[in-house]
Amino acid sequence: MRFDILTCVPELLQGPFAHSIVGRAQEKGKAEIVVHNLRDYAEGRHRPVDDYAFGGGAGMVLMIEPIARCIEHLQTQRKYDEVIYLSPDGLTFHQGMANQLSLQKNFILLCGHYKGVDERVRTHFVSLEISIGDYVLSGGELAAAVVVDALVRLLPGVLSDETSALTDSFQDNLLAPPVYTRPAEWRGLKVPDVLLSGDHSRIEAWREVQAWERTQHRRPDLLKGLDT
Repeated sequence: MRFDILTCVPELLQGPFAHSIVGRAQEKGKAEIVVHNLRDYAEGRHRPVDDYAFGGGAGMVLMIEPIARCIEHLQTQRKYDEVIYLSPDGLTFHQGMANQLSLQKNFILLCGHYKGVDERVRTHFVSLEISIGDYVLSGGELAAAVVVDALVRLLPGVLSDETSALTDSFQDNLLAPPVYTRPAEWRGLKVPDVLLSGDHSRIEAWREVQAWERTQHRRPDLLKGLDT
């Protein structure tokens, strides 16, 4: 799976992809992540990528020309399944969307900044807009890192235990059940006996009940439309 990330602040993305699961996925050749500095596609002495908005108003807008040059250059090299714009008014990102996108291969992720991008970028190039929540960030870089991380961990061979992702929160619209590790007792707090029983059918039944109860208590909205 390949991600080409377009940004005017590439320094913001130096850390998130170098370590842990995403870092190992790149080492294994499961994922390729390339960050492109939009200033490399700008013209002029100062290589500007933003300008004032027509009609006035506070804040700067990312210009269409550097973005268009970058996207069109990349599209001459390979076919992209999606050109994604990270935007507060995009579709809210969720696990089901991550599952679907993980079946595709090549993505361009465009990170907005300042007051966003020229609207013509969105209408001419973008195929999918994603929001990671109802709040505003300084730019789309952190949102892009979230999306990449969520997709990469679903790729076959990335996690050491490939069943791990199937028991994460939000799979099947449920939160994950409680988990415990050693010691079995700490300051009088004991691990539930069923988890120490060795009876895998009882353990799975307990986990299912716990997942439902936790979801009902903390995120009842996830259970709407599900059979109870």
